[in-house]
Amino acid sequence: MVEENNNASEIVEAGPVSKWLSENNFQHETLAPDHLGVELIKVEPSELLPLASALYTQGFNCLQCQGGYDLGPGKELVSFYHLIKVDDDVEKPEEVRLKVYVNRDNPKIPSVYWIWKGADWQERETYDMYGIVFEGHPHLKRILMPEDWVGWPLRKDYISPDFYELQDAY
Repeated sequence: MVEENNNASEIVEAGPVSKWLSENNFQHETLAPDHLGVELIKVEPSELLPLASALYTQGFNCLQCQGGYDLGPGKELVSFYHLIKVDDDVEKPEEVRLKVYVNRDNPKIPSVYWIWKGADWQERETYDMYGIVFEGHPHLKRILMPEDWVGWPLRKDYISPDFYELQDAY
């Protein structure tokens, strides 16, 4: 199976996870592998939970990392999920990375906390720094910045305030 990458007219061959997802009718898009050869899969927010649940049942039992990044002012925000199969019988675990692109004006993605509990603080950090709202997260609030901080510090269009008044300083 060959799918087209959205960066150019480059043809990207689907990896084993993408092929399995296609065989089982999960909507996704194959992206070019990263520099280490890890398979990358683009997922729509509405498809994230069914697809992630299916991957969990297929052995991707560890969310190694969840994070976010900004493609630039006026462009999309991205939430990524690096999944691995933890298996004692395998020397090098199988890996896959999911990417969910959302509009910066209303960045909402379902939380994967109920699949991988390790997403708890990782989704909170991504929320705190980029403003991506993880719907269904049990305790989504700031984790690094003060709760009354205005804005999302790691967005590329963020303007740092000249000062921040600590009201409860000792």
